[in-house]
Amino acid sequence: MYVALADHIAARIAVGELRPGMRLPAERALAEEYGVAYMTVRRATAVLRERGLIVTVHGKGTFVAESAHDSGDSQE
Repeated sequence: MYVALADHIAARIAVGELRPGMRLPAERALAEEYGVAYMTVRRATAVLRERGLIVTVHGKGTFVAESAHDSGDSQE
C-alpha cells in the first residue's frame, strides 16, 4: 500500500501538481487525505526520499526536491 501511495505522490510531482520547492502537507494530513494509516504515509515518504523526489528538513517540513521534476525521464 505504501508503494502505491509513493507512486501516486510521485505522479503528482511528475505532472507538476507538486512543484520543486513546494512543501508537502504534514504526514498526518496526508494520511487523512488518502484515508490511510500514518505509518503508511511515513513509509511512502521514505520511498520518495530514497528516489530523490522529496527532502525533509528537520523543524521545517518535507519539500519536493529541486531536481524532482527532471529525474527519471530524461530523453537524452
